[in-house]
Amino acid sequence: MIRRADQFSPHSVEKDRAILEAVATRLSQRGHIVTQIDECSLNSFLSTDTPDFIFSMARFPETLRLLESSGIKVVNTPSSVEHSTRHQLQEMMISLDIPIPTGVGHYGYWLKRGDATAQTAQDVVYVPDELALSEAKAAMRARGVNDFIVSPHVQGDLVKFYGVLHSGFFRYFYPTDDGQTKFNQERQNGEAHHYPFDVGKLQKKAEELATAVGLEIYGGDCIVCADGTWYMIDFNDWPSFSRCREEAADAIAGLI
Repeated sequence: MIRRADQFSPHSVEKDRAILEAVATRLSQRGHIVTQIDECSLNSFLSTDTPDFIFSMARFPETLRLLESSGIKVVNTPSSVEHSTRHQLQEMMISLDIPIPTGVGHYGYWLKRGDATAQTAQDVVYVPDELALSEAKAAMRARGVNDFIVSPHVQGDLVKFYGVLHSGFFRYFYPTDDGQTKFNQERQNGEAHHYPFDVGKLQKKAEELATAVGLEIYGGDCIVCADGTWYMIDFNDWPSFSRCREEAADAIAGLI
């Protein structure tokens, strides 16, 4: 099992490691020998060991290339993680007719780094108007980030969802219910109203996207509006599952 480098787990290092360890515990109980390493240690590890299977949270391009060339079965696959940049995911969402926010930002905009997942609060920025958006773009470029996406802010309930393909496992939660946060950006949508929506449709579309990308272990965010419509705003490889860790670990271990 490969732990994610700390820089890719902002404010979530312990949570990300906890789900991996929970899966490892279940596999060990079933008689498997599980070795835990950090992704920066993969090269030296493979020089002396050849595991039958790898489950990995790794994100460094160098680590993904090494996993790809190893010929070992990996979940999530290196190629699926490489294709999980915001820019590529947005293009896939459009091709799969998954609802995403578009148009004029009457309630502001979100500027998000497009070439990678968020590593700092500066990689996902809310701005109230187009002038502030221009300034935020300039600030992002000054940091050396020239690949970004812009989405209009949508009013409604922020919902986080988690899934494991081929297992039937799919759960969703409202982060304002428990106060768990990464960058404290949930405040832009306020307290959840728990608007009713078609959970089955969300799961279907999430699984279609996960299949298209190649992710078997995934998570994401969507906004549910007062009329029950929803818009997907984020999707990512192997989240921490902190709100449903034990159930998720059972499903992931079963998949492996």
